Amino acid sequence: MGKKRRGDRRDGKRVQAPGLQTVMTALFPKRTDSEVYLNDKIDATELLKYLEKKNEGRTEGKMTIFHCAITGLARMVRERPLMNRFIQGYRIYERNEISLSFVAKRRFADSSEETLMFLVPEETDTVNEISRKIIGDVQEARKSEHATGGIDELLDKFAAMPRLVMAGAIRVIRIMDFWGVNPKFLTDGDPNYSTILVSNLGSIKCPAVYHHLNNYGTNSIMVTIGTLHKEEVLMQDGHKEVRDVVDVGATLDERIADGFYFARSLKLIRYIFENPELLDLPLNQPSGFEYQ
Repeated sequence: MGKKRRGDRRDGKRVQAPGLQTVMTALFPKRTDSEVYLNDKIDATELLKYLEKKNEGRTEGKMTIFHCAITGLARMVRERPLMNRFIQGYRIYERNEISLSFVAKRRFADSSEETLMFLVPEETDTVNEISRKIIGDVQEARKSEHATGGIDELLDKFAAMPRLVMAGAIRVIRIMDFWGVNPKFLTDGDPNYSTILVSNLGSIKCPAVYHHLNNYGTNSIMVTIGTLHKEEVLMQDGHKEVRDVVDVGATLDERIADGFYFARSLKLIRYIFENPELLDLPLNQPSGFEYQ
């Protein structure tokens, strides 16, 4: 991270963008007014074979498709830096780090609380390190039925406020959010301030659905991962074959890049799923994917 310049925020540096992109931040100031939705079916057949080898002999702490997806998304952002941008206060910023967040149920029950998870991978991390971090964080969170600290506990405190007090506090926080001066204790660990917010709907047997972005915070990408299922796929040589596929949906802030850039980023994700050995490389080592 370089030296902080005038106009930079604590969590990102201000960048100059083409005129149209810059003007769009004022024409469409709300993130929810600037959404574009992409969805795709990704062949996970090779990924399942890869996971079978990875989990051979393991009885617990097994690596999952979700762990691989988180690693693949982190790799994509590392190679596609415009995907790590956000808009706030009519300005365009590039984050100082890559971060991914997701929600985990403490138990698979209607009455069980959810906990917010936040992951900042190291540049030298591979899928092995990221998988261990996710498993460790989730297990730690599930030791208690209720929030034990961090952003979850902070939200509980806000929820306990009288309605008028909470409304006033939220208004002040939104103003600070606009100017990028929210204190760290309000933003650290908050999924609304992550590069990508991921919803693993496949874990509850749901398809990948559209999920809106939020106007609060800086999160510009929301990804949903659906249920793994078998489907007939048209192969490159023209024949049809039943393959294991997974649905993926992504809602993006169209002001951070154009559709061409988004489409190529999605192609990279598909390439990683089809060549899962890339997940064993450190994030700072290029995948070698050729964009055609």
